[in-house]
Amino acid sequence: MRAESRDVPGSAGVSEGAGSWRCARGYRVAVDTRTPIRRGLQVVRRDARELAKRARTEVDWRASRRRSADVALFHEFAPPPSGGGHQFLRALGRELATRGIDVEENRISGRTPACLFNSFNFDFGRLRRFARTDCRMVHRVDGPIGVYRGFDDGTDRRIADVNAELANATVFQSRYSLKKHLELGFELHDPVVISNAVNPAIFHPPERREALGGRKVRLIALSWSANPRKGAEALAWLDENLDWNRYEMTFVGQLPERCRQIRTVEPVVSSQVAELLRAHDIYIAASRDDPCSNALLEALACGLPAVFRDSGGHPELVGNGGLSFSADEEIPEALNRMVDGLDAFREAIAIPSVASVADRYLDVLGLGQADPA
Repeated sequence: MRAESRDVPGSAGVSEGAGSWRCARGYRVAVDTRTPIRRGLQVVRRDARELAKRARTEVDWRASRRRSADVALFHEFAPPPSGGGHQFLRALGRELATRGIDVEENRISGRTPACLFNSFNFDFGRLRRFARTDCRMVHRVDGPIGVYRGFDDGTDRRIADVNAELANATVFQSRYSLKKHLELGFELHDPVVISNAVNPAIFHPPERREALGGRKVRLIALSWSANPRKGAEALAWLDENLDWNRYEMTFVGQLPERCRQIRTVEPVVSSQVAELLRAHDIYIAASRDDPCSNALLEALACGLPAVFRDSGGHPELVGNGGLSFSADEEIPEALNRMVDGLDAFREAIAIPSVASVADRYLDVLGLGQADPA
């Protein structure tokens, strides 16, 4: 829809320009300038796309009735480089494949015994069509999304509604996430907490490390999202205040603001992320209300202790392998302490393996190996 700016009675000084929604006083409204014919054509095209999608779903459903897999996964993957949920589910899928477990995507065949569906990143209508009462349905939940994003657009309520309708069990990625959902009144079915994990073939410590003597300490942070709650405020503070005679820093991903001191690298694929991590000394995890940061797990897996914001699931992931901060001004002191005991912090890193995480997922899906008699 094309929007035109209109002064509303009682308002003044409205900024012009179709792309801007700011106003000096009062408020702006979006005015639909499409002709009735154009509106009608867009409705027809939208309805046609929806009918075609339903038709494809029905064809796929009928074709899959005599088929089977060990487990179904409902998730719409984004091509790499992409965010943590995509990375974790790829790592989990690879681990299951190494065990000979057949995973089908975005369908539940007639004889498939279990399904894992991820947060809200799938076609709800398609899942409803394929779901069966004799197929165990496990819902992996993120967030709460509204807390993580900093605004509520109803996504958490939609997730809860689908969970109530279809889920036999729910996987939360951290104790923080489970607790926060309960605080907001979302009681999801049969909850368990299972952390994420990373692909060890990609994310692992270097064979040897360059000594700190005679060089600057290398810091790094990652984020695929431009959401300011991913730590942009802390990075801006560091850019202005950190001792750059002692430290240097790299940021990989999307940064909302330009930095003068911090080197920025555009999003890259996992293998390149891992190489960058192994070339640095300390990871900065500054995001707020992050339930289970895959970027933080990747850094820890590469042997980087973390200076992390005491928020979300960070404390659960880092344990003794890092130091926390509450205010940005506390970061330099935490860094100084970490540099003084860097080897000890490296030795204290302990994160779950993708194999152990896969075992727990299989148990929740009802596909774990039975205990010996």
